[in-house]
Amino acid sequence: MPLPAVSSANAASGMAVHDDCKLKFLELKAKRTYRSIIFKIEEKQKQVIVEKLGDPSQSYEDFAASIPADECRYAVYDFDFVTVENCQKSRIFFIAWVS
Repeated sequence: MPLPAVSSANAASGMAVHDDCKLKFLELKAKRTYRSIIFKIEEKQKQVIVEKLGDPSQSYEDFAASIPADECRYAVYDFDFVTVENCQKSRIFFIAWVS
């Protein structure tokens, strides 16, 4: 069985980031393929992995409800809004969810 693709570990934390994390983030950023991405620390493998991908039609409430209340997670959320000038905008937020 081949090993999964993993970026080198962060020297300070010893935690690696699976290549799929970066790939899915770039898809969200460039193509708006997802509304959100939830990342999980996989303790046994000592790496950050993609746990859940949010559908583009997902609301913020759906996203918040999908994060476990009693566990730590990292996430990105693509937030759409309308400015005072009535312009449609979007911002990507990084969220550190700590229980």
